[in-house]
Amino acid sequence: MKQEIQKEIQRNILLNPGPATTTSSVKAAMVVPDICPREEEFGDLFLNLAPKLLDVVNARSSHEAVLIGSSGTGAVESAITSCSSGKKKVLIIDNGAYGDRMAQMCDVYGIAHDVYKEVWGDVVDTNKLGKYLQDHQGEYEVMAFVHHETTSGVLNPLEEICSLASENGLSTIVDAMSSYAGVEIDLQRTKVDYLISSSNKCIQAMAGIGIVIVSKDELKRISEFKSKSHYFNLVKNFKNQKEKKQFLFTPPVQIVYSLAQGVKEYFEEGPNGRVNRYADLYETMLKGMTELGFKTLVPVEFHSKILTAFVEPNHPRYSFDGMHDYLFERGITIYPGKGAKEDTFRISNIGELNQSDINLFLEVMGSYLREHRIDQLY
Repeated sequence: MKQEIQKEIQRNILLNPGPATTTSSVKAAMVVPDICPREEEFGDLFLNLAPKLLDVVNARSSHEAVLIGSSGTGAVESAITSCSSGKKKVLIIDNGAYGDRMAQMCDVYGIAHDVYKEVWGDVVDTNKLGKYLQDHQGEYEVMAFVHHETTSGVLNPLEEICSLASENGLSTIVDAMSSYAGVEIDLQRTKVDYLISSSNKCIQAMAGIGIVIVSKDELKRISEFKSKSHYFNLVKNFKNQKEKKQFLFTPPVQIVYSLAQGVKEYFEEGPNGRVNRYADLYETMLKGMTELGFKTLVPVEFHSKILTAFVEPNHPRYSFDGMHDYLFERGITIYPGKGAKEDTFRISNIGELNQSDINLFLEVMGSYLREHRIDQLY
């Protein structure tokens, strides 16, 4: 029996760092006949998807893509709980909330680790990090850090940090949650052992699938380690997917179809098409916000061009909640700050956005300031 599904869907402009605004075709991809995820047809869809996820970062020859039914945090947890032999420690670089989250995972699982801290809002200083590693030779086997720290919008220097790790014989876990598919990354140029993202960020699909791109050499290294997690065991998840063409546990079936469509649309934008579109949107947004009088938390040279933290105005008639609600009522979502060195709010420009969306946002933001007579922001 054929079912007709028709629903008018309002398009919202999401300026938060994911889940992002999606295309109608990505949404429609989820409306498919019910299917058991153990069927060969679904397995073929999944197996065809994995190599394309590798192609986003030029990793097909050297890495494998492991998909896990979870948020991006679940994918990070999979890498953290799978990477340690227990003979040496894991070094966590913490310059924002998501580096701190990895340290919390180590605490929960009893994984020996140290935390290398930077101020939340500062970029990782590789000279100081290099000196630290020299002073602690032989103590670590893995170094984990966040590429794009959305706490502040800082883009940490991927190649430099990974080079330091390689020089010191360390495997690398890179939380690339909101830089994968949004910032140019080439894993033939930069040695990364675990690159982690999620279906609902710059790949512009729906939330529900964690993506771990792990080197083949690293999979061999960890294959004999005692498992610390049942659900998030990376090796078992990979083997089940490779050998049986199935997720180890029940997947979010419709989200897989959504992700396949999102990947298709990524490549339809052309080489670096999405990276360039995001960069153009960022330039328009930054220019407009600066003209309205806002100042950024982070120096421009360290901006990711996919999320920008703005210092909150010091004005008696300003409140973040009031500003948020004013924009939300007009179909635009912005994001609060997250414990950086100054109070901030954050504007992201990922997702299926265009110049008209950013121009509308700037127009509405200007109206908010005028209507509330906020003329001197700081």
